[in-house]
Amino acid sequence: MSVFESTVTVNKPIAQVYEFLADMNNHRQLMPDNITDWTSTADVASFNIQNITRLSIKIDERVAGSLVRIIPAEKPPFDVELKWELREAGNATQAVFTITADLNMMMKMLASGQLKKLVDEETTNLANLLN
Repeated sequence: MSVFESTVTVNKPIAQVYEFLADMNNHRQLMPDNITDWTSTADVASFNIQNITRLSIKIDERVAGSLVRIIPAEKPPFDVELKWELREAGNATQAVFTITADLNMMMKMLASGQLKKLVDEETTNLANLLN
């Protein structure tokens, strides 16, 4: 398994950050520019990753104020899990975004850079939107 992780501090209460992340409709705002054809509900999102693949993901688990776990809604090119973990940090919230992916050597070479960029960009966008 390959693990890609990024941490950010958001200057909002944990309940507000959790509420934002618990709704898949909000995740479009966190995605990079190479995401197209986004459609979503509160629980499921489908989109194209430009020149790579189409993905459909869904929220599998919500733990109020601490966790949002996202998994594929349809069979992806590789097994993947996206997880937002939240912790109180004084008056702010520490958000840790982790992507865990089962990548073979070829996929690791092709996708690792993109997945690392994705976790960094999503946490940066979260902080910019909510700060």
